[in-house]
Amino acid sequence: MDKQRCNWSNLESSDLYRAYHDHEWGIPSYEDAYLFEMILLESFHCGLSWLLILKKREAFREAFDNFNPTIIKEYTDEKIDQLMMDKSIVRNRAKIVANIKNAKAFLEVQQAFGTFSNYIWSFTDNKIIYGDFDDLVTKNELSDRVSKDMKKRGFGFMGSVTTYSYLEAIGVMNNHSKTCFRYSGR
Repeated sequence: MDKQRCNWSNLESSDLYRAYHDHEWGIPSYEDAYLFEMILLESFHCGLSWLLILKKREAFREAFDNFNPTIIKEYTDEKIDQLMMDKSIVRNRAKIVANIKNAKAFLEVQQAFGTFSNYIWSFTDNKIIYGDFDDLVTKNELSDRVSKDMKKRGFGFMGSVTTYSYLEAIGVMNNHSKTCFRYSGR
């Protein structure tokens, strides 16, 4: 018998989409490496389909030095030009430049809070916020607050809608639908 999932994970009839839903989305993450990877991917996701980003994920990993913020923060104009020529990723100069700034901001937050995880989870006092994806909400008070603070700290392409998606992705918000096998008792 096939598992019951959130409706969005079946929209594209993609094994990649379902695997992301089943093994990543909404699962609490406290690993800084993953938290930065998702910032980079979510910021490139702006205005594009998530499936496109998932399909390009390994190309992003290769192009952006395994999502290492210490390396990315040092990217030069020459590296930006190189990335703009890379057809395997999303070639958007503003998003590339924003992620260089995001790498710097991420490392500064790590320095100030010990880990980025400490920072991002502090907005909910280390608690998971439960909702229901079927409500079709794209932002809320939490994403507004986190986005505002991230922008203040120098992050780019992390508006409230993108931040909402990010918080769902990393499990700060668990919005699996009530019929989904990943739904947690609240």
